[in-house]
Amino acid sequence: MSCNPYLSAVEREVLGRAVVGIAGAGGLGSNCAMHLVRSGVRRLVIADFDTVVPGNLNRQFFFADQVGMPKVEALRANLLRIEPALELDMRQVRITAENVDELFAACAVVAEAFDTVEAKAMIVGALASKTPLVAVSGVAGWGNSNALEVRRAGRNLVLVGDGKTGVDPANGVFPHSPRVGIAAAMLANTVVSLLLGAPL
Repeated sequence: MSCNPYLSAVEREVLGRAVVGIAGAGGLGSNCAMHLVRSGVRRLVIADFDTVVPGNLNRQFFFADQVGMPKVEALRANLLRIEPALELDMRQVRITAENVDELFAACAVVAEAFDTVEAKAMIVGALASKTPLVAVSGVAGWGNSNALEVRRAGRNLVLVGDGKTGVDPANGVFPHSPRVGIAAAMLANTVVSLLLGAPL
């Protein structure tokens, strides 16, 4: 069964067979996962250590009755409501330089969905030399939607975002659903494009 009736037989096979990793299940990761499942991806490895809190509900693919649940378990439930025939490897663990290779070893492509610059740099340093990686930089705030772009930054590295608008509470810059949602959709679209060999 596929919730995307517009796939060709070849696209259905490629997307259904590929294992996609998502590093982080917050605003970017949870919404990216939703878009990937709706696009035809059936096999996901998703890792996140955190739990759902009320402050997540403004931009993350969770619901009020899931507050207090581990994000990976809440996300599992939500994705299976879209498509019951998924193969989900959900890991409630903090991703580190020591475990990142093992966590995503089976993945054809990995989507980076971290909150901090340090974590983003860690996964780029660990994976981008050997695994196709789509990372995000600069999606906070409001407006300026056309500044969000997709660009290659290396043989295995693709960047999504404007590259500069990070979260900056001291100056009133926070993550909001519209811009985070656009970036998550771009992240998923880029993953699908890489899997299908389509233009980015």
